[in-house]
Amino acid sequence: MREIASRVKPTIQVDGETFKDLNGDGELQPYEDWRLPPAERAADLASRMEVDELAGMLVISSRPMGRYQTDPEKASLGGLLDEEHHETHMFGSPQLEGTTEIITEKHVRHFIVRESPAPRHIAEWVNALQELAEGTRLGVPVIVASNSRNEYGGFSFMPRPDDVDLTLWPGTLGLAAIGDLDLISDFAEKSRAEFDAINIRKGYMYMADTATDPRWFRFNGTFGEDPVFIAEAIRRVIRGFQGEQLGEDSIALTTKHFPGGGARENGFDPHYAEGKFNCYPTPGSLEKYHLPPFIAAVEAGTSSVMPYYAIPSDEKSAIPQPPFEGGFEQVGFTFNREIIEGLLRGRLGHEGYVNSDSGVLTKMAWGVEELTVPERVAKALEAGTDIIADTNDVASVRAACDQGLVSRERLELSARRLLAEMFALGLFENPYRDPEAADRIVADPTHTAAAAEAHRRSVVLLKNSGILPLNEAALGARTVYVECFEKGLTVERLDQVREEIEGLGLPVRFTTDYREADIAWIHLHPFTGDYFTATPEPLDLAIHEETNIRIAKVREIRAAVPTMVVSVNCWLPWLLDEVEPMADALIAGFDCRLTAIAEVVFGQFAPQGRLPVTLPAGPEAIAVDEDGICASPNDVPGYAKEEHMDGRPYAYVDADSNRYVLGHGLSY
Repeated sequence: MREIASRVKPTIQVDGETFKDLNGDGELQPYEDWRLPPAERAADLASRMEVDELAGMLVISSRPMGRYQTDPEKASLGGLLDEEHHETHMFGSPQLEGTTEIITEKHVRHFIVRESPAPRHIAEWVNALQELAEGTRLGVPVIVASNSRNEYGGFSFMPRPDDVDLTLWPGTLGLAAIGDLDLISDFAEKSRAEFDAINIRKGYMYMADTATDPRWFRFNGTFGEDPVFIAEAIRRVIRGFQGEQLGEDSIALTTKHFPGGGARENGFDPHYAEGKFNCYPTPGSLEKYHLPPFIAAVEAGTSSVMPYYAIPSDEKSAIPQPPFEGGFEQVGFTFNREIIEGLLRGRLGHEGYVNSDSGVLTKMAWGVEELTVPERVAKALEAGTDIIADTNDVASVRAACDQGLVSRERLELSARRLLAEMFALGLFENPYRDPEAADRIVADPTHTAAAAEAHRRSVVLLKNSGILPLNEAALGARTVYVECFEKGLTVERLDQVREEIEGLGLPVRFTTDYREADIAWIHLHPFTGDYFTATPEPLDLAIHEETNIRIAKVREIRAAVPTMVVSVNCWLPWLLDEVEPMADALIAGFDCRLTAIAEVVFGQFAPQGRLPVTLPAGPEAIAVDEDGICASPNDVPGYAKEEHMDGRPYAYVDADSNRYVLGHGLSY
């Protein structure tokens, strides 16, 4: 028996079963019949859609929530929906209409949520969107997408004081540091339950990119540098969120950023012009290092794939790059037919849809800047892209059709692919979720406990000169000083950190004056770069004042104490040549909780983590010459870079002769 939930449209009975009469004609149409396969239902519905309705299906737009609207006159459905008209959209597309207009008149059905209020508030908002959509001509529901929400330290577009997190596990680099594929499956399954509870049924996640350029600002969103491990991790993540196939409790994933965003030009990202090229200077690097995780994603049945913004550069690459026999078309991947239709669909066999990255029609239209916006739409669709993000520019999709650049048949093809996902997820039968259950599921103590254990297991002990663990027997009467260094650190935040550590109930005598301490534990969280803006030079990976670490203060503490433990949040592969010599013990965390590191420092948990990336030997290993050529190839993982460096070292070696290569990690 299929669960049917209707708030607006009537239901009808056929053969003893219940169906929603979505078009209100009193008859059971094929697209209303949940007994039929999703593809068959999608084909029927797409054929019934008007051109404007098809065009609305082909865009996905960020949508503000009504709860943040300060003017009650600009909200509807009890304040749940924002009805304000905004003159600009975050990625440069035309004005953003109110929610009712964009659903009922623009016929948009795909939305991105970027806010993070309490789980019940998200569920209530999505339910309101669904109720509004159910009342339209064909009763087509909406589907709401989000970037990942279950990793500690993740990037937030719209942080607010009332944010409530889902269960936070270590960052994906931290999951890779654990190296346990069964744990990754558990992470995905528990996170799936939370996404389903808040009614976010589409995930813009996860990154299958192999992290080969250490200065890439998005490095911490990857599963590291080992393409074999990344492939298996991505396979587990997709199966955990989607299941063996999409169903009523699945979260449909968009795997990104095809064919791999890691091959940067000295770290510069295609969110800005300085990084608009993917560069493959090493023969065979695309096929050997960057494609394997996407092959695994397709084999696992990822619902959709997101191509990156970048242009695959012929000039800056070793051509040909297998599996291609010649040069690349010099346009961004969204517009690149040989990449999408030829490689992704043809060679890899992807059967789902293709979802562009955000802003490709405006700010990041690399390689097609001379085209009009309707021509860019046509170019993307011709290449095999099905839905354009993050835009509400339905008019340009319609214009592409009216100008003869795109046929109705091509619009229907994309609509069928998109609708098939929605049918498979059961959104046409029950698009609603219980807000109270959302709070309960997100607060599940088994989720919290599993995530806490993962944080502990993700900690990597890099160096230990006979210092750790600092358990009760080792400490004796000695006192410990704790300090954190990070961007924007306040006295209140430092006090909170110290209270959290002391709250673990450890048998430790703490002092707030390093001059009175016997041991200092210093935690460093360097920060550099920007998501949307290029730095004047390649990203600075040194640990010093320019990366928000008061290194002079660290030296001062080192001079005052007999013993010092240093931990570093390695969300980027920092250069450790400045801090490692000062450390009697050195620890790497990967967006993990500081309390997890504390448990390792003070002997409550024996470290298990292993480096998911190779850490560079020093500035000379990543130096860029006057021609823009890096001393180590940016398209090759750290573990293999020395094969291309004519005998020069890439991996860092510490004072105890530990090599900080992929897989390194000590215990005690």
